Amino acid sequence: MKRFILGSLLVVLSACGPVKTTTVYTPVIDINLAMQSPQPNRFVGLEYGIRVNVQDGRSIGTVLKKHDNYLITPPKETVYPEVISFVSESTRRYMRTLGFNLDADISTDYMMNLTVKEFNLSYLSGIGWSANVQFNIEVFDNHRKLVYPNVMVVGRANVASSGSDDVSASAAINAAYGNAMKDVDWDRIAFFLNRASSAELEGNKQVKGDGNTALEATVIRWYIDSAPKGADVSFRIVSSTPDVKNTNSNYVGSTPYETTETFDVKGLTYNNSGNVQVEVVCEKAGYITQKKRFNLRQVIDQKEISTKFNLIKE
Repeated sequence: MKRFILGSLLVVLSACGPVKTTTVYTPVIDINLAMQSPQPNRFVGLEYGIRVNVQDGRSIGTVLKKHDNYLITPPKETVYPEVISFVSESTRRYMRTLGFNLDADISTDYMMNLTVKEFNLSYLSGIGWSANVQFNIEVFDNHRKLVYPNVMVVGRANVASSGSDDVSASAAINAAYGNAMKDVDWDRIAFFLNRASSAELEGNKQVKGDGNTALEATVIRWYIDSAPKGADVSFRIVSSTPDVKNTNSNYVGSTPYETTETFDVKGLTYNNSGNVQVEVVCEKAGYITQKKRFNLRQVIDQKEISTKFNLIKE
């Protein structure tokens, strides 16, 4: 049954005549918000968790924007639940259903900011209910560096119905909200929370020492030998990219030196690895110190640093 709010309107007929009171009926539109369920478990097993922060960026705080059946007496609205609390709760539920791990570890979780820009509903004669939902979304890594730039997602929906049909009004705004959630590039967001199978697939993902990149999982075999044996082996990083800093020499052992290690070069990515070298130094008392440099892109692709130094007496 359609609800109305009763009111009164005073009509003055003349300066000294009677005052007439007219009853005014204000229609009420009941809007019940609900979330459509996504495909479950699409992103199970992500290495990192994520946190969600929902903000209200709307220019108007009401859902019902226009209703051309009531030009003189605009209808009132009741919205349940309240929009921002609903978006906050339903977004978390939506992401959990997809398989995202929410609020796992405050020190390593990524952060997604979702700003509601539009969440409105209109009724137009001859068209029906028309709904529009717009969000701005951005994602920061656990070091609060922006990894997913500010992107607007949009959802729209139309339902042909009468202007007094609350059920259709709710269906329109809920469908628009569901379409907006589908417009989010969840695969791209999940990409940052997971480690790819190879470094090449994470071309611009930087090593930060957290162990979440394919580079840090790439095992490199080192085999350094010399003639004569027993020479000291050290290495340092030589970089021509500002993302990776040069390092001092680090002693690792004596020849024959053999080990397997993973990468932990801060700032290194697969795409900038061609501008980074590892310099291996071999020295032994009574012999001339020798150095060799290896391009890290080739090292990553070959997964090996292997060489022999034929030492020359001083």
